[in-house]
Amino acid sequence: QVQLVESGGGLVQAGGSLRLSCAASGSIVSVNTMGWYRQAPGKQRELVVTITSGARTNYADSVKGRFTISRDNAKNTVSLQMNSLKPEDTAVYYCNANVRRRDLRVGDYWGQGTQVTVSS
Repeated sequence: QVQLVESGGGLVQAGGSLRLSCAASGSIVSVNTMGWYRQAPGKQRELVVTITSGARTNYADSVKGRFTISRDNAKNTVSLQMNSLKPEDTAVYYCNANVRRRDLRVGDYWGQGTQVTVSS
Protein backbone atom coordinates (compact mmCIF):
# COMPACT_ATOMS: atom_id res chain seq x y z
CA GLN A 1 0.00 0.00 0.00
CA VAL A 2 2.85 2.42 0.86
CA GLN A 3 6.44 2.41 -0.32
CA LEU A 4 9.47 4.42 0.82
CA VAL A 5 12.34 4.84 -1.63
CA GLU A 6 15.70 6.18 -0.44
CA SER A 7 18.56 7.70 -2.39
CA GLY A 8 21.78 9.61 -1.86
CA GLY A 9 24.00 7.16 -0.01
CA GLY A 10 27.60 6.61 -0.98
CA LEU A 11 31.25 6.86 -0.04
CA VAL A 12 32.71 10.10 1.29
CA GLN A 13 35.86 11.17 3.12
CA ALA A 14 35.77 12.38 6.71
CA GLY A 15 34.68 16.00 6.86
CA GLY A 16 32.62 15.70 3.71
CA SER A 17 28.89 15.90 3.12
CA LEU A 18 26.06 13.79 1.77
CA ARG A 19 22.36 14.38 1.30
CA LEU A 20 19.87 11.55 1.69
CA SER A 21 16.35 11.71 0.31
CA CYS A 22 13.26 9.58 0.87
CA ALA A 23 10.00 9.64 -1.06
CA ALA A 24 6.79 8.04 0.18
CA SER A 25 4.23 6.88 -2.36
CA GLY A 26 1.10 4.76 -2.57
CA SER A 27 -2.26 4.97 -0.83
CA ILE A 28 -1.42 8.06 1.21
CA VAL A 29 -3.74 10.68 2.64
CA SER A 30 -1.17 12.32 4.89
CA VAL A 31 2.20 11.60 6.48
CA ASN A 32 2.66 12.07 10.19
CA THR A 33 6.10 11.78 11.79
CA MET A 34 9.02 10.89 9.50
CA GLY A 35 12.56 10.10 10.47
CA TRP A 36 15.94 8.58 9.81
CA TYR A 37 17.53 5.68 11.66
CA ARG A 38 20.86 3.96 11.14
CA GLN A 39 22.53 0.67 11.89
CA ALA A 40 26.32 0.41 12.03
CA PRO A 41 28.21 -2.89 11.69
CA GLY A 42 27.82 -4.94 14.85
CA LYS A 43 25.46 -2.44 16.48
CA GLN A 44 21.72 -2.04 17.02
CA ARG A 45 19.58 0.29 14.95
CA GLU A 46 19.48 3.76 16.47
CA LEU A 47 17.53 6.96 16.05
CA VAL A 48 19.20 9.69 14.01
CA VAL A 49 16.38 12.26 13.86
CA THR A 50 12.61 12.53 13.59
CA ILE A 51 10.41 15.33 12.30
CA THR A 52 6.68 15.76 12.89
CA SER A 53 4.11 17.00 10.41
CA GLY A 54 4.40 20.37 12.16
CA ALA A 55 8.20 20.36 11.64
CA ARG A 56 9.19 19.71 15.24
CA THR A 57 12.51 17.83 15.31
CA ASN A 58 14.28 15.45 17.64
CA TYR A 59 17.99 14.82 16.95
CA ALA A 60 20.31 12.29 18.47
CA ASP A 61 23.07 14.01 20.42
CA SER A 62 25.70 12.40 18.20
CA VAL A 63 24.48 14.24 15.08
CA LYS A 64 23.14 17.49 16.52
CA GLY A 65 24.75 20.46 14.84
CA ARG A 66 25.99 18.40 11.89
CA PHE A 67 22.84 16.87 10.39
CA THR A 68 19.68 18.68 9.32
CA ILE A 69 16.34 17.08 8.50
CA SER A 70 13.70 18.69 6.30
CA ARG A 71 10.41 17.62 4.76
CA ASP A 72 8.03 18.62 2.02
CA ASN A 73 4.49 17.74 3.07
CA ALA A 74 3.09 18.40 -0.40
CA LYS A 75 5.48 15.88 -1.98
CA ASN A 76 5.63 13.40 0.93
CA THR A 77 9.41 13.55 0.98
CA VAL A 78 12.03 13.91 3.69
CA SER A 79 15.73 14.70 3.35
CA LEU A 80 18.77 14.48 5.59
CA GLN A 81 21.67 16.85 4.99
CA MET A 82 24.77 15.37 6.60
CA ASN A 83 27.78 17.64 7.06
CA SER A 84 31.14 17.18 8.80
CA LEU A 85 30.82 13.44 8.43
CA LYS A 86 32.88 11.18 10.67
CA PRO A 87 33.92 7.53 10.26
CA GLU A 88 31.56 6.64 13.11
CA ASP A 89 28.66 7.83 10.93
CA THR A 90 29.24 4.81 8.69
CA ALA A 91 26.02 2.78 8.69
CA VAL A 92 23.00 1.72 6.71
CA TYR A 93 20.50 4.57 6.94
CA TYR A 94 16.78 3.80 6.98
CA CYS A 95 13.90 6.14 6.26
CA ASN A 96 10.76 5.79 8.39
CA ALA A 97 7.28 7.26 7.99
CA ASN A 98 4.04 7.03 9.93
CA VAL A 99 1.28 7.31 7.32
CA ARG A 100 -2.48 7.77 7.23
CA ARG A 101 -3.61 5.66 4.28
CA ARG A 102 -6.57 6.21 1.98
CA ASP A 103 -8.46 3.59 3.98
CA LEU A 104 -7.95 6.06 6.89
CA ARG A 105 -5.86 3.62 8.90
CA VAL A 106 -2.42 4.52 10.19
CA GLY A 107 0.65 2.43 9.45
CA ASP A 108 4.39 2.57 10.03
CA TYR A 109 6.71 2.02 7.05
CA TRP A 110 10.43 1.61 6.41
CA GLY A 111 12.69 2.08 3.44
CA GLN A 112 15.09 -0.65 2.39
CA GLY A 113 18.14 1.28 3.58
CA THR A 114 21.01 3.08 1.89
CA GLN A 115 24.69 2.62 2.71
CA VAL A 116 26.75 5.56 3.95
CA THR A 117 30.47 4.95 4.26
CA VAL A 118 32.84 7.59 5.67
CA SER A 119 36.56 6.97 5.25
CA SER A 120 39.26 8.43 7.49
